[in-house]
Amino acid sequence: MADRYLHLTSTTTGRFLTRKLGLPQPARLRRWTLETPTLPGPVLHLTAGDSAVTDELGTVLAACGPEIVARADRPAGIVLDATAVDTAAGLGAVHAALHPVVRSLAPGGRIVVLGVRPSPDDHHQAAAQQALEGFVRSLGKEIGKGATVQLVRVAPGAGAVAGAESTLRFLLSPRSAYISGQVIEVTDAAPDAVADWAAPLAGRTALVTGAARGIGASVASVLARDGAHVICLDIPQAQEDLVRTADRLGATALPLDITAEDAAERIAAAAPDSLDILVHNAGITRDRRLANMPADRWASVIDVNLDSVLRTTDALLKAGTINRGGRIVATASIAGIAGNNGQTNYAASKAGIIGLVRSLAPRAAADHGVTVNAVAPGFIETKMTAAVPLFIREAGRRMNSLSQGGLPVDVAETTAWFAQPASSAVNGQIVRVCGQSLLGA
Repeated sequence: MADRYLHLTSTTTGRFLTRKLGLPQPARLRRWTLETPTLPGPVLHLTAGDSAVTDELGTVLAACGPEIVARADRPAGIVLDATAVDTAAGLGAVHAALHPVVRSLAPGGRIVVLGVRPSPDDHHQAAAQQALEGFVRSLGKEIGKGATVQLVRVAPGAGAVAGAESTLRFLLSPRSAYISGQVIEVTDAAPDAVADWAAPLAGRTALVTGAARGIGASVASVLARDGAHVICLDIPQAQEDLVRTADRLGATALPLDITAEDAAERIAAAAPDSLDILVHNAGITRDRRLANMPADRWASVIDVNLDSVLRTTDALLKAGTINRGGRIVATASIAGIAGNNGQTNYAASKAGIIGLVRSLAPRAAADHGVTVNAVAPGFIETKMTAAVPLFIREAGRRMNSLSQGGLPVDVAETTAWFAQPASSAVNGQIVRVCGQSLLGA
């Protein structure tokens, strides 16, 4: 269902009325298209303090695509190197760097603050670096005009910034339109080479569950756009839509109930050359308050959304079906972070996904050379959310820093970033695709 309020506020009359009434004024977001693959302007590279990685960061930014400058009247992006901030007084350099330029950021612009992990041994450094998180989340709420703000933490020491290239490329592009106020940590793992950034997944095989429609179909489409051969999996009851999606993408359709005991074996059989990317997107809701929820409604949601993910992931890793350098991406939800009325089963299953990612990620990387991450969507415009009652739907759309719902492609673009070979240093991350929702903020 179209967001009529967003359309209204894009008109002269609508802007006047909403301004007079003090109502939200969402800006239309600039998303990736073939015609607009990059930000429409230069990116400012600023430094707070005497950073040891300034030159290294400059080299990485120069490889990302946009023109990198030290001064601009209307920058499309701003990258602030705050890795050297290690005292409370040092935070003044953050203010000094951004205060003069923040108003000049172009509509739909991007701000990325680069920090380092808070030290367990230096509480002054830890306090200063943790302060950047509060700063970024607050700036994301006030920046407006469809702009976004993120914090990227790198490992201390030389060479760590190189692992952040895929993350900086993503955040400084139209692909990250519905992500704001996020903290992303990258390790010092060396990124795998990408031969062609226009098709970073070329030669890779991906499997997407729940791919017949909605977010899953969009994920499959973006992975195929980026060069992957995609296996689209969904329940046999959705076979007609599944085949239609697969045919449109030149993909393979795999009608299969992911909860089946032999699901992992059948997935392995469908990918004789193994998988490079496994996307756990399949999910269901069976909403009801706990006092009114029978056991079967609880069990079905846990089985599809969580237990099947655990079982198939374990089996595919054990069998070696996921290649070294592979990527596992699961779909969590802000419901798993903030909870939701009438969704104790769903929220439990999605919080479980977060627990799975945090626990499995370091071991999967060490034992199998595979990264494990999750997207956590907020209010995304789908057929399911279109069926939500009007006032609840409007609240879901407006209760975030961008004052609008996201699109399935926003989740898909984030998944594709996780899936890139250059994202080796991105592991164990839960990234909210929610426009910086007020829920669980």
